[in-house]
Amino acid sequence: LLFSVCNLCGKCRPKDTDLLQPSLNFLYWSLHQTTPCSQQRAVAVLLSNVSLLELLQKVLECTWLWSPPSRPAYLSSEDALLCSGWLLVASLLLYQHRYNTEVHQTLSVDLTEVLNAVIFRNKKPILLLVSIMQFLRAVLRQNFSSSLLVIVGQNTAPSATEPQPSSLQDTALQPLAMQQVFSLVVSLQNLLVHKDLLLSQAVVACLETLVEYLYVKNQDVALHVASQPWHRFLLFTLLSGGQKSFLQPEVLRLVTLFVRYQSSNIISQKEISQIIQEAAEANIAELPEATSHALHLFLSQV
Repeated sequence: LLFSVCNLCGKCRPKDTDLLQPSLNFLYWSLHQTTPCSQQRAVAVLLSNVSLLELLQKVLECTWLWSPPSRPAYLSSEDALLCSGWLLVASLLLYQHRYNTEVHQTLSVDLTEVLNAVIFRNKKPILLLVSIMQFLRAVLRQNFSSSLLVIVGQNTAPSATEPQPSSLQDTALQPLAMQQVFSLVVSLQNLLVHKDLLLSQAVVACLETLVEYLYVKNQDVALHVASQPWHRFLLFTLLSGGQKSFLQPEVLRLVTLFVRYQSSNIISQKEISQIIQEAAEANIAELPEATSHALHLFLSQV
């Protein structure tokens, strides 16, 4: 069935949304809802189908073409297809790396377009933003070096006329540039203020992965990004709603990030003690799974 659906997708055009969208969802489901042994075989089937990968390439490119000035409030069939495409490609990147699966056809993605989609948003639906951030996390985790992916629109080496510190930092962070990093961080902070649960989870996960990537590339830059004073304002903006408790998954994960990178100007020892006190008084068994997981990570980090 998987083989047949792959072949069916390969015969479609991106405009065949009614057929493609459920088909790509089926392929995505097949990768995630199966045993590790079957998962490895499923990845091999998908990556050996050149026509499917060529179709996915066209779907990703439509992200930048299907961007009318005024998008409907609901998720259109075109946007739904784009979501499925980005999520499937992000999964293929993850599992191709995990199983070292042979690649028969590479995908090409413009890094500048991907970053701008998050930085400027341009009225993109939340689910599409989340899907693109999932892809961005996948390439960050693989250090932009997947054998499945060709990154274009990379940051080139700065010219000799630019300030030397900036030049050194940009070179260390390639293919990202410092300006892109800071623009991305500010945009992620702004998206968190929307307080949409799905978006918040994706944003915090993306921020975590970004700082991990920066820490490997340049520890000073990573620590500088993690200790930006605006983070503290953001943290208390998230706590200013109806639920003022620190025991919210996105808040706990943010605090864990700041503790990990020793950002004492963002989160103090007093606030760490307050979170531990809240956890001690809570009924752990009744906490949602996402909160329990985030609390476990926080306590482990402390």
